[in-house]
Amino acid sequence: MLWATFLALTAVAVAVPTSDNIPPYLQKRQGSTTMLRFGCSQVVIDRLDPLVNPGQAPSPHMHQIVGGNRFNTTMTTGDVSNGATCTTCAFSEDFSNYWTANLYFKARNGTYKRVKQGASALQFSDNFSTKTDGGILVYYVSAQPGKITAFKPGFRMLVGDPTNRKLDTKMKMQNCYRCYTGPNFGGDTAAPCSDGKLDTQALPKDICKGGIRSNVLFPTCWDGTNLDSPDHKSHIAYPTTGPAAFLSLGGSCPTTHPIRIPQLMYEVVWDTTPFNNKADWPADGSQPFYFSYGDNTGYGQHADYVFGWKGNELQKGMDASGCFGAKCKDMKNQAIEPAKKCAVSKKVNEPLDEWLTSLPGMEVPMAMA
Repeated sequence: MLWATFLALTAVAVAVPTSDNIPPYLQKRQGSTTMLRFGCSQVVIDRLDPLVNPGQAPSPHMHQIVGGNRFNTTMTTGDVSNGATCTTCAFSEDFSNYWTANLYFKARNGTYKRVKQGASALQFSDNFSTKTDGGILVYYVSAQPGKITAFKPGFRMLVGDPTNRKLDTKMKMQNCYRCYTGPNFGGDTAAPCSDGKLDTQALPKDICKGGIRSNVLFPTCWDGTNLDSPDHKSHIAYPTTGPAAFLSLGGSCPTTHPIRIPQLMYEVVWDTTPFNNKADWPADGSQPFYFSYGDNTGYGQHADYVFGWKGNELQKGMDASGCFGAKCKDMKNQAIEPAKKCAVSKKVNEPLDEWLTSLPGMEVPMAMA
């Protein structure tokens, strides 16, 4: 496999797009699809949510956050790329912030332990994303007909509902989990949220020998005016013909949201392997993994996004063709070492890796679903 040359300060070894590092489901579309697929290390793990709970420290539940170091308790307006001095992402001009809830294991004795995130799947990944030691994998896809308009400075959005505990058929292609059946991610080759046998909307109910992968897909249509909305959702929409499946050529955007935006997706690999001994699971054999907001169904999975790319850097990627992974045309990259040094200080002083008697912010643990 060929790797890009190292360039001073901003360079990173990344895979040149070849059939060796492009998943099979993408190889036939090479040349007609651009998919920026890159890792971001954690910038902080903290009980903050500046989108839903601005100014609150602590917020109701714990999150893992990646991206630029301007992340703070309040980020309600403005361009977050201004004032940021570093990012944990492979593209060095991406100061956006991406965050999701944390996952915890609930042991038979009722105590909780945070589940750490693994790096991206070794197969088909670049030399940055496999070394993030946690964080998430971010996708920006330009795979729909017509022009894709990159997000604008100040843009924010939210997908999912943390209060949901029931199957929502409308979320079929927007929110899923995959149980890795063996080490090295179980030979993962199918597109995310695309396989009715491999992907589920609920957290897997049995042991996943290689861990659990979580994917969240954001809407692909924008009203063209509002950078945010009171519920952080109304200014965006999915295509009118149904959910926006990953790499879908999809239906038309509704007339209320006519502007096509990049298909944004988060991918989190939860390293559940330290908890594979069923003797440690609840005595009734029920699913033992809980998100930080008290959900052990998985239906409440949600994700937040604050756009923060510098200048027109993201638009360059969306206008390009045939770019895959963490390198595209003349877009700037960085090495993994400075990315992992980028961090913000915690605002809420709470333990992260100890065994806990309750989930952070929840003195009374949620009942089993």
